[in-house]
Amino acid sequence: MADDLDWNAIIATGNDAERRERTGTPTDGSGQSSGHAPLSRRAARVARERQEAASAATQRDQPTAAPAEQPAGEPGRPGPRRSVGTAPAGDDVHPDVHALLGGTLHSGHVPAAAGRGTRDEADDETPVRRRGTWQGVGADDGVAPAARTVAAAPVGSTGTGSGATDDDASGADGSGGDGPGADGPGGDGPRGGAGRGGAGGDDGGRRGGRRGASRPPRDDRPARRKGPLIAGIVIVALVLAAAGGAYAFAAPKVKAVMSAISGAKETDDYTGDGTSKVTITIKEGDIGEDVAATLQRSGVVKTSSAFYELLLASPEVQFQPGSYALKKKMSSKAALSALQDKANRVEDPSLVIPEGTALQDIEAGMVSKAGLSKAEVAAAAEDVSAYGLPAGVTTLEGWLFPATYPIKPDWTAKQYFQAMVDTMKQRLEKAGVAEADQERVVVFASLVQKEAGLAADYPKVARVFQNRLDDGMRLQSDATVAYGTGNTHTVTTTDAERADASNEYNTYQHDGLPPAPISNPGDIAIDAVVHQATGNWLYFVTVDLETGETVFSDTYDQHLVAVERFRSWLRAHPEYQ
Repeated sequence: MADDLDWNAIIATGNDAERRERTGTPTDGSGQSSGHAPLSRRAARVARERQEAASAATQRDQPTAAPAEQPAGEPGRPGPRRSVGTAPAGDDVHPDVHALLGGTLHSGHVPAAAGRGTRDEADDETPVRRRGTWQGVGADDGVAPAARTVAAAPVGSTGTGSGATDDDASGADGSGGDGPGADGPGGDGPRGGAGRGGAGGDDGGRRGGRRGASRPPRDDRPARRKGPLIAGIVIVALVLAAAGGAYAFAAPKVKAVMSAISGAKETDDYTGDGTSKVTITIKEGDIGEDVAATLQRSGVVKTSSAFYELLLASPEVQFQPGSYALKKKMSSKAALSALQDKANRVEDPSLVIPEGTALQDIEAGMVSKAGLSKAEVAAAAEDVSAYGLPAGVTTLEGWLFPATYPIKPDWTAKQYFQAMVDTMKQRLEKAGVAEADQERVVVFASLVQKEAGLAADYPKVARVFQNRLDDGMRLQSDATVAYGTGNTHTVTTTDAERADASNEYNTYQHDGLPPAPISNPGDIAIDAVVHQATGNWLYFVTVDLETGETVFSDTYDQHLVAVERFRSWLRAHPEYQ
């Protein structure tokens, strides 16, 4: 075996006497050999261990004796090296750390230096696997390095170790990495397989591995641990998951940074004197922050902060309650100048609500024109019981009479709503509607208001719906379906929307009138419900969207002819499709 060679005679420099002195070859004092054969490194190490054991026994028998300058042993043999401390147990040192130190880390029992010269036979023959790597056997087990390497990496083993050797996978102790190998995935290391070099011993691992280096070469770095890598992956995943929720917050800042890089500065203010007309109202007691918020809600200025900063730089500015005719998308400076100009003061400001307007559009008008906050208006609309409506009414929809209402800076949202409800009650009473019938008439009229075109057709449309109710037919109104989907500005629907039974306003799927009004009807619609036309019509369709011409039919076949006429009109007017 390679261990029986006198390596010092091969690689050491100097004369024979120097080499013999270094290797411990016995001499008789004359520089000649004493007759003993040169000892191999392994034999020298075994002799030192025996010498150390004998010395320890002598010290126990003679505790007061002064230590000898040269410990007893075989003649001419160097004494054991002075012990610095007890080697750490295998569980206390990570394999990679031990490999760097040049020693062998055993996963089982580590024998004391003075207890025995060699390890037990069982330890020598059975490689121990720890954390997915095969640990080599000890250096003093009498097994050649090559044999130890083969025993440490059996092909076909299961688990995380690899059965293949790797020229670059050996450390000082011969343990391999935990990467993928011949028979399974690995663990911590970047490469699979046990190292070729076997385990190092007391020689510091100078013969461990193929390279014979006294320490791991530069490219044999300790295997990296998976823990930090997995933690990094988890952190990245959390960051990506959070990115979706944080986009709304970060997008403006990112946009600003990109603008700065590109040289284009993102401003918080419009430029110029504005575009379309808009009326805003300053209420009694409003301060600068309130005025700035009103201007932003109405679309006059881009941000309230830009306008408010301008106010802070103009402490002499004062506002007078009232309504002002301004424009949308004005610069803060232009808006402030317009508010100081008496010519823009509206003496009789008003809030105009057209027939058929939905509740959500009325709320928006109160915010943009009456100087009210969105939160205040929404809260007032939800407090349905505060307006004296019939029991069972759950929404203000339908009960806000379409008309022109004066804007009063000192009014609250509830005061505006109350004025609209009171007006509706007055109109119902004027139309001869009994209080017990008011709710049904409002619901019915809201449907007629959305479906009818020309004023002359309102009573006919009301009659069609009444005939269908009397015959037990469903109303099949697209306007009710659209309202149930949240679309209050059209009566166009899709097949899927008409087939959706979960929409409680879907009169294609549910009998009778819708559960609540779908718009706020005016006088014409209310009168049409109270004074319906006479006829047997069950169908109607508008055949000309420009003129509002509507065809009423008694039978379904007649209705199909009218529908084809409407389709022909649409083909001739693609801009309406």
